[in-house]
Parts: sequence; C-alpha cells; structure tokens
Amino acid sequence: MRVRHSFSARHTGKVQNIRKQRGKYPQIANKIIEDSDIILEILDARFIQETRNMPLEEIIKRKKKRIIYVFNKADLIDKTSLKISHELMPYVFVSTKERKGIKELRNRIKMEAKRVEKKKDELSEEKINVGVIGYPNTGKSSLINSLIGKSSAGVGSDAGFTKSLQKIKLSQDIALLDSPGIIPEREYSQQDREKISMHAKLGARSYSQVKEPEMVIANLMENYSRVLEKFYKINAKGDSEVLLEELGKKKGFLKKGGEVNEDTTARLILKDWQSGKIKL
Repeated sequence: MRVRHSFSARHTGKVQNIRKQRGKYPQIANKIIEDSDIILEILDARFIQETRNMPLEEIIKRKKKRIIYVFNKADLIDKTSLKISHELMPYVFVSTKERKGIKELRNRIKMEAKRVEKKKDELSEEKINVGVIGYPNTGKSSLINSLIGKSSAGVGSDAGFTKSLQKIKLSQDIALLDSPGIIPEREYSQQDREKISMHAKLGARSYSQVKEPEMVIANLMENYSRVLEKFYKINAKGDSEVLLEELGKKKGFLKKGGEVNEDTTARLILKDWQSGKIKL
C-alpha cells in the first residue's frame, strides 16, 4: 500500500485545487483569445487531431485572429510518416525536450506579428499579444520557457499545473499570454469513461488523477499493444490484464498474499507514457 500512496494520495491537494479552478478555465480561454493578436495552439505531435480544441478554434476564426499550430513533443514521433491537413497551416514542429524547432517558431511568430494591423499610434508602447492555449500537459509552459530562454512560466508534471493567466515578455514588441491547460467544456464530465481514457492517454489527466487507470491501459493496449510490450519486454499478446500481471510481478507491486497491485502497476505505465519514456 505504501507504493500506491506514493503515486496518488500525495497529489490529492493538487487535484482538489485543479477542480476548483476548472470552472474558470473557459472564461480565461475566452479572455486570452480576446486579448491576443496571434494564438499558438500547442498540440501533441503524437495526437494532433485529438488535442485540437475545436470550440476555441471556431472562436479564433470567428474573431479573425491569426493562429499558429505548434506540434510539440516531435521527438516522440516519425515526422516523415505524418500527413498534415491544409487547415493546420501554418504549423511548426517543436521538441522542447531536445530544444528543436524553437528558432523556427520564434521566427514564425515575428513573421505573423508583422502582418497584424497595428491598433496603436507610433508612440504607443502596447505590445502585440501572443496567446498560448492547449490541453493540459501538451507542454505550453516548457515551450514558453524555451522561446524566451529562461524559466518565467511555471512548469509542472501534473496536468493543470498552470492555474492563472500570465503575461511574459518575448521581445520589445511581443508578449506571450500563458493559460491553464484547457479541456473543452463538453469534455469536463468525470463519468464518461471514453473521455477519461482519452484525456489520460493525451496527458490531460495526470496518472495520479485517474480513478480507474486499469481501464486506460486497456484502452491503450487496443492501439499500442506492440509499443507497450516492446518497452516493458513482456509478451502479453495484446491482453492488458496479462501486461499488468507480468509487469506488476517484475516491479514487485504486490498486495498481501502475493496478488499484483494492478492500480499501482497501471499508474506506472501511465506515468511512463505521459512523461514520454514510451515512444511510438
């Protein structure tokens, strides 16, 4: 039970705080769009379509704001195998972990900034605002820190770490607006198993927050069984229960009587998945 406590109980306070903040996220997202001239939508390069926030994209288009799609965690995929839709233009591949694509993104921001119609006179010091939005754990804060070259945006491993609007100077004329990770309103339900599994897969719900991690592993095994089995060196033949049983034994995650603690084992897999240790 000690192992399970280390994975979940110590995060209870953070989870409760995130839930309190959740009701404010849509208002903050709308404010960022309203206040920004350009929007960066940070997407997980492994799951580009799944991490798009379509309701916010519709608002951005309706308000005729410029948008740049940023495919983060590009180090976890083979870019040559991807086919990018024309509706996702302009886009930039980035890996904050390997510090790749940062210069290209910075140049793209400056290029788009030059195209923004100035709503100020020559003497005004008002900057062009670049809003940063995306699902929790897509790497927004790490990206901002990479762009400006120092740690100004808080970075946390738990989904929903950034909880308030932050304005950060990128250059003399450009400021970045950071926001909490935002899940579309229609996906807030804690009861919908399919949505919970998707959020955990994307990292929008931390491994420490998911109530039924075994269910999420079963979902992952449906599409990524070979990847998981290769990473853990276990031949589970696509069966999530076999994977949990064998990995639990390997790690010594056992309850009294020698039974495998599937909850703890599943959370370990999710932690490895969300941290990027498991590559596709």
